[in-house]
Amino acid sequence: MLELNKKVFGNIMTQEIIGSEPSISQIKVIFEKELSILIKNLESISKESLDNLLQQQKICEKHVNTRPGAMALNQSKIEMFNDYNNKYINKINEKFTNF
Repeated sequence: MLELNKKVFGNIMTQEIIGSEPSISQIKVIFEKELSILIKNLESISKESLDNLLQQQKICEKHVNTRPGAMALNQSKIEMFNDYNNKYINKINEKFTNF
């Protein structure tokens, strides 16, 4: 069973990505806001915490992309999650190279 209340990108929960609400235009604004907050938080994070964060984001990615096949889901929101999650993972990896 998919955990709908699991936070998968900042404060964005699974249900917001796979559900009908918020709309695609609303979720894009939310993703932009969360991405900027998450990137800003990277400035003061330790290397160990950074590694844990990277692992957690990979788990969240698998969580969102592993769904029961019969569910009719909004693929564009899932693709948007993957895009923003990849941007965030890239920023985490960039931070690793600067340690």
